[in-house]
Amino acid sequence: MTGWSWEYEGYEPADERLRESLCTLGNGYFATRGALPECAADEVHYPGTYVAGCYNRLTSEVAGRQVENEDMVNVPNWLPLRFRLSDGPWLTPDTAAVLDHRQILHLSAGLLERRTRYDLGEGRELRVRQQRLVHMADPHLAALRTEFTAEGFSGELQVEAALDGGVTNSGVPRYRDLDGRHLTHVHTGTAAPDTVWLRCRTRTSDIRIGMAARVTAEAPVSINHETPYALQQLTLDLASGRTATVDKTVALHTSRDPAISDPLHAAVDRVGQAPGFDALVESHLTAWDQLWRRAELDVPGEAGRILRLHLFHVLQTLSPHTAELDVGVPARGLHGEAYRGHVFWDELFVLPYLNLHLPEVSRALLGYRHRRLEQARMNARAAGRRGAMYPWQSGSDGREETQQLHLNPRSGRWLSDHSRLQHHVGSAIAYNVWQYCEASGDMEFLHTKGAEMLLQIARFWADAAVYDESLGRHRIRGVVGPDEYHEAYPGARVPGLDDNAYTNLTAAWVLARTLELLETLPEPRRRELVERTGLDGGELELWEDVSRTLHVPFHDDVISQFEGYGRLEELDWDGYRERYGDIRRLDRILEAEGDSVNRYQASKQADVLMLGYLFSPAELQSLFRRLGVHLDEDTWQRTVDYYLHRTSHGSTLSGLVHGWVLARARRAEAWKFCQEALQGDIADLQGGTTGEGIHLGAMAGTLDFVQRGLTGLETRGGALWLDPVPLPELSSYGFALRYQGHWGVRLRLERELLRIEVPSSDASPIDVRLPDRTVCLQPGETGRLLLSE
Repeated sequence: MTGWSWEYEGYEPADERLRESLCTLGNGYFATRGALPECAADEVHYPGTYVAGCYNRLTSEVAGRQVENEDMVNVPNWLPLRFRLSDGPWLTPDTAAVLDHRQILHLSAGLLERRTRYDLGEGRELRVRQQRLVHMADPHLAALRTEFTAEGFSGELQVEAALDGGVTNSGVPRYRDLDGRHLTHVHTGTAAPDTVWLRCRTRTSDIRIGMAARVTAEAPVSINHETPYALQQLTLDLASGRTATVDKTVALHTSRDPAISDPLHAAVDRVGQAPGFDALVESHLTAWDQLWRRAELDVPGEAGRILRLHLFHVLQTLSPHTAELDVGVPARGLHGEAYRGHVFWDELFVLPYLNLHLPEVSRALLGYRHRRLEQARMNARAAGRRGAMYPWQSGSDGREETQQLHLNPRSGRWLSDHSRLQHHVGSAIAYNVWQYCEASGDMEFLHTKGAEMLLQIARFWADAAVYDESLGRHRIRGVVGPDEYHEAYPGARVPGLDDNAYTNLTAAWVLARTLELLETLPEPRRRELVERTGLDGGELELWEDVSRTLHVPFHDDVISQFEGYGRLEELDWDGYRERYGDIRRLDRILEAEGDSVNRYQASKQADVLMLGYLFSPAELQSLFRRLGVHLDEDTWQRTVDYYLHRTSHGSTLSGLVHGWVLARARRAEAWKFCQEALQGDIADLQGGTTGEGIHLGAMAGTLDFVQRGLTGLETRGGALWLDPVPLPELSSYGFALRYQGHWGVRLRLERELLRIEVPSSDASPIDVRLPDRTVCLQPGETGRLLLSE
């Protein structure tokens, strides 16, 4: 690991899946895992390619039941390029002797380089160097340059390049009992003497896919078609010490693309007009240079290097090209098939970062949610509710995609999955709408699509709340909170929990914010909204009442995760750690023992403490006051301590949230949790899950931890609010951001000094509010602000 590169030395088959995920290259439109081009998919390698928003639905028989799942499709593999001596087998690191092997991910350039030396025996060596890119300027192009150098011999080298249409979705072992054959009608053909094509379509969503490949070398290229492959073959005359080069350029289109009539025709045209490899690299580098400037980040040491890798993968998944697409935030990026490529609430951890760098991407991602608002209303009606009930897992069209069964790898049993009861995803969408508009100043979106989503989400919460005469409060029953371990009360036949504190508090926030928005809407727009939605004064009165009377349970002077949490049994944490070591997935351990985590005060990840992640201390106290509940600092600190000791951190998001909350509370333990969040994917702390796809929310969340968590940065009321946290392990850092029309605002913290540089423009001044003062900075001005202890 260096400042701008990520390197792996040596060939380790057991590590290949992890390396392939972390060496994925993408551009927001599609991404390809960092697999070796000469290796086919097997137990070691998995060369997946994924197009944003390309899903297909299949039905499988599981445990005697017909189960329907929608997956992000592994599209045809453009990588294959294998080679051999004319009298020998195809060479791969698994079948031939490897003298040395290195993979280098060049972050600044968006290039993946590999260098391998094969031992061919009798003093003969073959050096292979490859450079790969998925083009950041033209989102439909990718390219691979392969350089072969013979050492100690001369002779012929056979090279075969291919487009492979026989791929399946088989990258996640626990999904392999499910049907993963998403592609059909695979056809291949020739477009030019050096160019082949492949077309196919998805089996049920009927998305047409077109791919074309051009091979250029110092040797004639012959073409052969062996369905499902489009093959290009050539023979290189190698001379000892002389390098021979083969370039492969690929274009990819689907029928979901705008401004095309046929994806195959578009792919053939694009690859035919694409320049050579060197010119492609040049324009690719320019695009990456611009991205790095917009997302400038300067953090010293190992933390800074990991953050740069995280930023690289966020930008590859959600780039400016994403703004042109109808896609959401895939929880595992475009890096693998875990979670089936679905969209969860992870945008809650991603959009706050994007809002201040790529607001046009945030707007597009919120547009994905708005286009599925009607489906969310249909979901609510099907559940007997008003308003909009967004699904916990989303895919192509806004239906609930959460699996009905999930496999416990420890016990081998398929179990009922009730995580679709996590209705708090609607509050996350509302929160993201509000945060985006505060950061960007996009009142047009807030007053139109944003207002429509907020209104229908608020309507759902008001309708879901039931008044309890004995408490004199409203309650929300039958939900699952962010914890996810607890899906039901012990022994209950019906899933769901009552009064999850996080769910109720965020529902109250949504109702309050929507009421506030309705009051400030321009009268003509408010009238339109009222007419279209049938909103009346009686409904608004109900919202006001519910927003002030939602029940928040307590026990032992701490906030209860849900009603009855304090009556659950205590777990023998030390005993389980001694027996199992890693107990992050405590739910699987207990189920394999014939027990249930529902019985215990044990959480998978931050739940109540998520409140401290979303809301500043002042805003959280204000929210409790609105509910008529006093929350003082001591109660909050007791709550933090209580759940710190009862959380197994079975999610990569958990360490991030705990580090954030502890940093804001100025606690010494904060850095330990921050380190866990930083190490989550690179060290594969979840035990093999990173090889199935990176955890995008955790990666973006670590970036936002520096951007907002440590600085106390809030965008509200038309001002930048800052309240920096002194963290000894990270006392010097800086970054650039984009705020309400100001491009490239630079912030730098050096212990007690905060430096803010506002670039020259015709935009309005920026109000910067610190705990003890307000400063107005004009465009072109730099503020040097001493911070009080």
